[in-house]
Amino acid sequence: MHSSPVAAAPLVREPLHAPVAHLIRGGLIEGTHYGSVVVLDGDGDVRFQLGDIEAAFYPRSALKPVQAVAMVRAGLPLDGELLSLTAASHSGEERHLAGARRILELAGVSEDALRNVQDMPFGPAVRDAWIREGRAPSRLAQNCSGKHAAMLYTCVLNDWPLEGYLDPSHPLQQAIAEIVEDLTGQRIARVTVDGCGAPLFSVSLHGLARAAARITSAAPGTPEARVADAMREHAEMASGAGRDVAALMKAVPGLLAKDGFEGVQVAALPDGRAVAVKISDGANRARVPVAAAALARAGVDPALLTEFVGEPLLGGGQPVGAVRPVRALDPVAVVASVS
Repeated sequence: MHSSPVAAAPLVREPLHAPVAHLIRGGLIEGTHYGSVVVLDGDGDVRFQLGDIEAAFYPRSALKPVQAVAMVRAGLPLDGELLSLTAASHSGEERHLAGARRILELAGVSEDALRNVQDMPFGPAVRDAWIREGRAPSRLAQNCSGKHAAMLYTCVLNDWPLEGYLDPSHPLQQAIAEIVEDLTGQRIARVTVDGCGAPLFSVSLHGLARAAARITSAAPGTPEARVADAMREHAEMASGAGRDVAALMKAVPGLLAKDGFEGVQVAALPDGRAVAVKISDGANRARVPVAAAALARAGVDPALLTEFVGEPLLGGGQPVGAVRPVRALDPVAVVASVS
């Protein structure tokens, strides 16, 4: 089991975010996205930082790989596609629903035991199809159902009660909190409720990057390595078809990447290099190019990242601009026209 010194909890304060991306239209800066970025080298030292990387924040679903590691440490025997689904914010495709059902079957419990919220599929195309077919929201379709099914399975394996498995005082959530602190290297600052209903632990952006690095650089066969291998090998089970986070893992050899609501992105390489991004206003249009720029800062070949420089801004149906990372985040070469 990996063990590390645990520092004090990050400070709860108004984050001192900085400009991380400009909205450029017709050669002028039309708007600015604020946020924070941290890049760690292979030794775990901060190689680059922008904004506030030490304030307490909520990683949202970017913390799911850590939660998955905690469950594997607690005896969860899953690997491959089902372990990837455990760490997923999935799109609600049939393979995701089938995977969640399979985890529940292995646990010997029914879908009724799930306590995540009922929702429509997260993937736009899948959601539109559900609406056309008149299908109702369900707990299985909600993007965290793989994690919740795995939580129930972990409870069964440890003889922990299924009732109240989302309560922060439940043995499962206590075990997860312990591993969050271990891998991030810091105490949890605050605990609240995530969108799916599970406890959400507040750490720092620096701590999130450190946790991702420890997962990807862990020795083969460890719980950390099993989670990293599963997510990298089955990237679309951890997300969905056409999702940028899956495309990023396919484009950069060995990369583990996970997104989270409200503009959070974490990514790490097998040698321990890692990046974490928080976009203050939660905008995905800034999250992706800023994360790509951070990876270039970490030493990833920019040629592997050209797909992620950001979607063009349109005027009259034609490209007239782009969302571009600030100059401090160079060397990513953005080729979208801004004329």
